Amino acid sequence: MVRQAMAKWPNVPHCYGWLGLDARGHWYMRDDRAQAAGPFSQADGGNPVSKGSLLRHDKLIDFIQRNYGVDERGQWYFQNGPQRVYVELEVAPWVWRLDAHLAVTAHSGQPAQPLECLVDELGRVFLLCQLNGSRVPGLVHTQDVALAAQAIEQGLWPLAEITFADLVARFGFERSPQRHPPSGASMKKAGR
Repeated sequence: MVRQAMAKWPNVPHCYGWLGLDARGHWYMRDDRAQAAGPFSQADGGNPVSKGSLLRHDKLIDFIQRNYGVDERGQWYFQNGPQRVYVELEVAPWVWRLDAHLAVTAHSGQPAQPLECLVDELGRVFLLCQLNGSRVPGLVHTQDVALAAQAIEQGLWPLAEITFADLVARFGFERSPQRHPPSGASMKKAGR
């Protein structure tokens, strides 16, 4: 259905700023008031100034996660019919959950294979994982850091230190597409 809509309406402008993914893997709708209150992510990866409204509708969340991807500029988006809706990231494009057996699952529920483990200057644990044939970076959910520590102590995930700025640069993801749209981009806010 998404491909059909894209073919039918090829010139729909991209949408920026109204959808965010937080450090716990929750999606937020950011209306005009939320956007005017401040950015979704801080430059240093600190807490957002203004998240917006937490999405709770399971089918909408599933739709977003099924159509979640990345463009050539490292900007994450979901394809909403013919419109590409860019996502503001609080920290990283994926949030990883761990179970008691140290299996890794993405915030979308998809299984992932850890490839590399990194810790930043704030003590946050990141994993580079194989997910759907791609190597993607993500943040270990705060509730699962103790499990990640077990994997590190057991030698399953060798740990390397990295600054958050270097992590973002190395993996090439844009945390705020709204602040850095492509030059000449046609921007549209939701509902307009």
